[in-house]
Amino acid sequence: MSVTERASGDRTLAAAGLILVYAMVIGFTDNYVRVIAAEAGLWQFHLTRSLMAAVLLGVAAVPLGLRLRPVRWRAVVARSAIHGIAMVIYFGALAFLDVALVAAGLFTAPIWVLLISRFVYGHAIGPVRIIAVILGFAGVVLVLGPEAMAGASLPAMLPVLAGAMYAMGNIATREWCAEESAETLLAGFFAVLGVIGAVGLVVLWVLPLPVPDGTDGFLQRGAVWPSTTFYFWTFVQAAGVAFGGGHDDPRLSDHRCVEGERAGIRDPAGLGLLDLGAVGDGLAPLAVLGMVLIVAAGSMIALRAKAVEG
Repeated sequence: MSVTERASGDRTLAAAGLILVYAMVIGFTDNYVRVIAAEAGLWQFHLTRSLMAAVLLGVAAVPLGLRLRPVRWRAVVARSAIHGIAMVIYFGALAFLDVALVAAGLFTAPIWVLLISRFVYGHAIGPVRIIAVILGFAGVVLVLGPEAMAGASLPAMLPVLAGAMYAMGNIATREWCAEESAETLLAGFFAVLGVIGAVGLVVLWVLPLPVPDGTDGFLQRGAVWPSTTFYFWTFVQAAGVAFGGGHDDPRLSDHRCVEGERAGIRDPAGLGLLDLGAVGDGLAPLAVLGMVLIVAAGSMIALRAKAVEG
């Protein structure tokens, strides 16, 4: 084995380890979004989490020598906005949809990455990846159910939209932000989400809406005085994203180790862990089958990318 091949293998193993740790951390913390949503709103959550992350990055910047200044400001802002919108949709949906269903929609991202790479950037795809795309979309149909596919359930389609936006952010990371450091992208992502959260709070202060009790009011709820439970789980979210290398950034943990399509395997891994918290939700057998198909599709895409590289 040549030095180059050995180095490539080492990077793959390193990425696999980082992916597993990431999936465990994020899969655990995302199951507690409903605890946050029971007393505070989506916009306050994003603003608070961003401020906490900014403090964590600021504390770590000097001792770790982090480079936070972007090389290309427009590219970082655009990429951060795309991923930020994806995460607003994702966390908003977590408050009123089953965790497994939301995760299944978001984790179609590897499939969207493949389609965008093919039809926008002209990258060739072989029969294995075509089969993976078909399996993945069949899985989406089974998970979301015939009502969603018929357009009768817009909320059920939101996670799939989040997955498409997430995929666009992954592509933007690779195509627009190759010169940026991982910490720059993480800081940009949190900055955009903080701005989105602040704008949402201002809008709801000027134009308040009726707020249902509990998690049903997650989207409509403005600024409140939450309990320490909210701050604790929001901090766990902020620290988990920073520790995991960025829930919303394929590059922060493994982009330098593996290419975008293969890095997408971490999304099905996270899906399996997220579903541990949704076992009691009584998912239909067809929905479970659909999630299996989505995991299989993401795995096929990732493993095929590895085979092509090898």
